[in-house]
This record gives sequence, C-alpha cells and structure tokens, in this order.
Amino acid sequence: MIRSYLAVDIETTGLSPEQDRIIEIGAVRYIEGTAKEEFSMFVNPERKLPERIQNLTGITDEMLNDAPKEKEAIKKILEFCDGWILLGHNLPFDYSFLKTAAIRNEVDLGQRGIDTLALCRTLHSELSTRNLAAMCSYYGIVNERAHRALEDAKAAAKLYECLIERFGTNHSELFQETLFQYHPKKQEPITQKQKKYLLGLIQQYQLNLEQEVDQLTKSEASRKIDHIISTYGRTIVRK
Repeated sequence: MIRSYLAVDIETTGLSPEQDRIIEIGAVRYIEGTAKEEFSMFVNPERKLPERIQNLTGITDEMLNDAPKEKEAIKKILEFCDGWILLGHNLPFDYSFLKTAAIRNEVDLGQRGIDTLALCRTLHSELSTRNLAAMCSYYGIVNERAHRALEDAKAAAKLYECLIERFGTNHSELFQETLFQYHPKKQEPITQKQKKYLLGLIQQYQLNLEQEVDQLTKSEASRKIDHIISTYGRTIVRK
C-alpha cells in the first residue's frame, strides 16, 4: 500500500484543458500518511474569470492579477512534485490540465497517480454520489474551504487515509498507483478571417480583450466572437 504521495488539486477557469486555464494549484507532500510540506499558488490565467467560477471558488480577478503566469507556475509545481506519486479526487481531471500546461511550456510531467474517486467507485458502489463533498460528508471530514486547491488536496488525502483504514487490510491491491495518460487535442491557431473580424468587433465596441488576438486558438476566437455578438447584438462589421 502506498502511504507516501503528493496530494494535489487545482482550480480552473472551466472544464477544457486545452481552452481553459489553471487559476490555483495546491499540493501537500505526505510521508507515511503524515503531511510534511505544502505548496499553494495562484496562477494568472491572462483572461477574465467567468462569474460562475468566482462564485464557486471565491477567487476573483483581483486576486490573480499579480500572480505568476502559467509558464512560471507549472515549472514550480513540477519542481515540487519531483517524481512523487500524485493523489487526488478525480485526479484525471487535474492531471489533464497539468499535463496540457506542461506540454504548452515544454516541460515534462510524470504519469503515476492514485485517484480517490476511482477508489470510492469501487469500494463504495452503494453510494449514488461520490464527489469530494459527498465523501467528506460520509467520513466526517471537515473541509471548510471546499473548491480551494490546497484545502481540497488535503481533503482528498484525508479521504485516502480513511479508505485505507477501512478497506486496506482486505483490499490492499487497490491502493496502488496507476498510469495516467492525456494527449491534448491539437489546437489550430486563429485564422486571418477570424482575426480581421474580431479586431473589427473590438474596435467597433471599444473593447479591451484580456488576451492578445494572435495568441487565440481558432476555437477560442470563435467563442469570443459569439460572446461579443450575443452581448452587444448584431454587428455591422463584415467578415
């Protein structure tokens, strides 16, 4: 059974590793089930946060303005990971964002990890809901700052230790690391047609775009164009 690991959790601007960005990373090193060292960092996503993310996490644009950008943040968390086995609740989600960010910044991320959600699906098949909040409630784990990265990482580690205490003796084979793989979808750059149209919208409505237009992908540009049109009405700009 694995008792030394690095519990990790992230908060993001959305659900797509390719199109959304990490805004907070929290991690804790555990040795034989005991917390030894913490890592916590905001990440500037270089875009405005959706209102639903602000409401969910309590994180605001102002809190991220002076935070390190992705390139610096991903290198720091990878240094902290330093070959450790990762642990998290729904770890494939966190891993997909970390892996995509690592590839974007030409650094490497290991693939070994333990997913407490997968464990709960196997060991608690009788439960209808096995998200982190539900499992914390089930085991009496107090997580006063849910949906904040460091606190959720700690909660996942506490959950893992509860699962070991209850099931470890008879199901020790389940408490092993697995290999995670994620291959980011190829993102096409913004087209010249999109660029011309988007710049026209920005000029027409005197907008401040939080990202450089040239840095947008084709899908990101399409979403921004649709958002501007839905917000400001039918445009007179021609493609």
